[in-house]
Amino acid sequence: MSILSSLLGNAGAINKERLQEEYGKLLIPSENIEAGFKIIRDTFIFTNKRLIIIDVQGLTGRKIEYFSVLYKSITRFSIETAGSFDLDAELKIWISGESIPSISKKFNKKVDIYEVQKLLAEFTL
Repeated sequence: MSILSSLLGNAGAINKERLQEEYGKLLIPSENIEAGFKIIRDTFIFTNKRLIIIDVQGLTGRKIEYFSVLYKSITRFSIETAGSFDLDAELKIWISGESIPSISKKFNKKVDIYEVQKLLAEFTL
């Protein structure tokens, strides 16, 4: 099922130590990784200061965009839990000034969507 979830673009949790090794150079000294998730080639990381979205582009994946969203810029967010037939949960995030969600990500059942919501609530409220 995890291969199918990856092919469908669903996110899976990544170990914090692995994220620190791979993306630690993006962090400032007082910034810590709280959680991270991978969707096929892309990754998004929740730190204690911001959300970092790593977008791998092109066929070779040599071009990478690092997109940072300060938590204070997030005006609202929603989660949708997985159902019986719809096997993935979804997270939507609105950034100030946007009328449609700026970020929309799907998670497989291995990720507790309530924990993701709790992380966002902790940093935005």
